[in-house]
Amino acid sequence: MTHRNVLPLSLFALTLAAGCAGPQITKAAKFPLMYEEKPRTILVLPPINSTTAADAKGYYATTVSSPLAFSGYYVFPIEVTDDILKSQGLYDTEMIGDQPLNRFGQFFGADAVLFTHIRKWNKSYMVISSTLTVSVDAKLKSTKTNRILWEYSGTIVADLSGNSSGGGIGGVIAGAIVTAINSATADYVPYARLANVQMLQSMPVGGYHPKSGQDGDEKILEHGR
Repeated sequence: MTHRNVLPLSLFALTLAAGCAGPQITKAAKFPLMYEEKPRTILVLPPINSTTAADAKGYYATTVSSPLAFSGYYVFPIEVTDDILKSQGLYDTEMIGDQPLNRFGQFFGADAVLFTHIRKWNKSYMVISSTLTVSVDAKLKSTKTNRILWEYSGTIVADLSGNSSGGGIGGVIAGAIVTAINSATADYVPYARLANVQMLQSMPVGGYHPKSGQDGDEKILEHGR
């Protein structure tokens, strides 16, 4: 499935998720430490993958840096970060756990470290209906205080079902064929990008953004992590 076909469907899913009724809170009230510490540089750790999709970790890692940069942060290149961590014997983000993060600040000059956790990366296929789900948790921690500055979750559920305008058994068969094709060719990466957009809409912008320090009154959904 090409990005031209994928994105409108995903944007529809994102609109549904963002438009759900629920309690709201301002960014400043939800994440006061972001405005207190004012992080400008972020080191993104390799994602933790809790799914059975072995390739999810590599694919998702390619979708994180750009939206953070657009949000006004300097992001250390993930490939370089990964190589340096491996040279220090840290092959998995799980190994870092709750260790103090001050050495990341000293070694890289990073103000904060971003942890991401892939919770869902799967397709559900039932002949005439099919969905694709990407769900990610993210947490930003200070290298100065080890405090959690920001955390949120992003989930995209996309309907890959084939809808035929024709009726009868012919329409059902046509719909099943389209569903099978959509399910087989669906690309996870655009949906992962949208899950990131969903999350980062809640994050106060960084020091390199024109609105830095001015978005505290913007409201976000309270129930997001």
